[in-house]
Amino acid sequence: MHKVTFKFENSEDVTVFAAFGENLLEVARKTNVAIDAPCSGNASCGKCKVKLVGGELDSKQTRHITDEEYALGWRLACVSKVVSDVEVLVPDIASAYRSRMKVADLSSPEEIRIFEDLKEQIAEVGIALRNNLEAINLEMAEPTLDDTMPDNERLTRSLQEATGVSRIRIPYTVIKKLAQVLRENHFRVQAIVRKTEKDVFVYDVLAQNENPVVGGLAVDIGTTTVSAVIINMLDGKILAKGSGGNGQIRYGADVINRIIESVKPGGREKLQDAIVKETLNPLTKTMCRQAGIRPEQIYRMCVAGNTTMNHLLVGVDADPVRMEPYIPTFFKTNSLFANDIGVDINPDAHIILAPNIGSYVGGDITAGTFVSMIWNKPEFSLFIDLGTNGEIVFGNSDFLMSCACSAGPAFEGGDISCGMRATDGAIEACTIDEETMEPSLTIVGAPGTKPVGICGSGIIDIIAELYRCKMLSPKGKFIREGKRIRHDKYGMGSYVLAFEDEADSVKDIEITEVDIDNFIRAKGAIFSAIRTMLSYCDFDVSMIENVYVAGGIGSGINMQNAIRIGMFPALPVEMYHYIGNSSLAGAYAMLYSTEAERKVYEVAQNMTYIELSAIPQYMDEFVAACFLPHTDASLFEGVE
Repeated sequence: MHKVTFKFENSEDVTVFAAFGENLLEVARKTNVAIDAPCSGNASCGKCKVKLVGGELDSKQTRHITDEEYALGWRLACVSKVVSDVEVLVPDIASAYRSRMKVADLSSPEEIRIFEDLKEQIAEVGIALRNNLEAINLEMAEPTLDDTMPDNERLTRSLQEATGVSRIRIPYTVIKKLAQVLRENHFRVQAIVRKTEKDVFVYDVLAQNENPVVGGLAVDIGTTTVSAVIINMLDGKILAKGSGGNGQIRYGADVINRIIESVKPGGREKLQDAIVKETLNPLTKTMCRQAGIRPEQIYRMCVAGNTTMNHLLVGVDADPVRMEPYIPTFFKTNSLFANDIGVDINPDAHIILAPNIGSYVGGDITAGTFVSMIWNKPEFSLFIDLGTNGEIVFGNSDFLMSCACSAGPAFEGGDISCGMRATDGAIEACTIDEETMEPSLTIVGAPGTKPVGICGSGIIDIIAELYRCKMLSPKGKFIREGKRIRHDKYGMGSYVLAFEDEADSVKDIEITEVDIDNFIRAKGAIFSAIRTMLSYCDFDVSMIENVYVAGGIGSGINMQNAIRIGMFPALPVEMYHYIGNSSLAGAYAMLYSTEAERKVYEVAQNMTYIELSAIPQYMDEFVAACFLPHTDASLFEGVE
């Protein structure tokens, strides 16, 4: 056995023991050390770079590591074997999906406005902004020798009188604290309950002077990123907002790799632990501290995620999702509680899952479609969600059609050598001077923040600017020379956005021809899916009146640049509307409003799913779209 020490830039060392010849990435996974591995360890992505600072590793050099980097000790964890006691540095960007957990500043008007606007839109269409959770003050006669009624019956009768409902359900978590709470407060308490016409469920019993928060948790579980808000269920106010990387990413960047990993021995438990114990629970705990509440005060939770993410969260077999005839265990379920899957909130909290409609169109899309409001508009509209999978919904108040394409994780920084999600240090926007070829960068974070990597909106800008400045060919190859353009020994070109001394990074931040090719395929998947679905429905691009774009890829997309590179149709830019993380917004709506929850289920029922792989035209459209902007230049005539 050999001692393996993982060293970090901003946290304490982790030391474990490993057998001779054991794979370093597997050692990290078993030890819960966060090392990003979107390709699930097959050496194709190059994201699991670590630096050897002591000892020896049996590690071959790959195309992702230059001779200079190799000489400095850089290795890929996935192709490295432990052959001695060893110390390795895990750089911040390799562990960023966990280390860069971010809690939003709710003093920002923008953070507040998004959800306030949504509440207004919901109210305008006649959906009531209320749910069935409430706090009820109760006063009971104290027991005496002449009145020996047990505590649970005393509470039951008091609630029956207060609510007019005869069936009262008191769970074990309340029963075990009931005697103490009642006597400490002289039988004057308040109960946190869920009230329906059929019954009243008691979540908690507290002192009347506690002024408790009746909390709710809305979560968007993306393949790459998880975002969440804690709200006051009584008024819909946002109490905390946060985001972090999905801990499952070290088992693969896409749902197929995750499913394959889950069917290995113990895999289902590992994937569930990665999302619940490593991602949701720490994020919830951090947000609760910001909100000043205890996790036990969260009495309801709503999750919007794709079909695979829902299955892995619940801990059920996801393999049928990827196997013909692609039948999941569930599209919707109403029988899940926090204690069932180990979410650290009130153990009796009901978990609402936004409904899926297909193996590859999930609850994140039904929730997002609800937020876009295209189901309530007479004009033909597109809703596009940019994530690891690109999902598209087309229709109006009369019909809704949907499809999904495998865009890959490029929109969230995956498959990009210096890619990252949209958090502090990410390049989110860029312009390039056509003459000097020098970039001007916009960085996520406080003024003066140095760049660490590139997020999705930044990648769109960079490629569009490189193409506009005639530095890239339609095939995505560099055709100009300059200080920031360089080629490796294999002739592969790259453009340096920030040299090492300009960046908060251990190397230059650049975009390579491999990155550009990966992104061209991602944008090609989106554009070809739009064209194929419209053609299938016998519609034309010219019939679209609005396009709603969602996805947590940055503060927003430069729509003109997205059109310039051929990702979106050449429509007037004013027809495009960026609506942010619509999946999280939809989960918030379902959590806060019972009627909104029902409407999302109705929207899902009325949505028809199209399987693109069954349409021969799709592959032809995809191949044609894998150029800048497209092989058919007439589709983008007049685009600047």
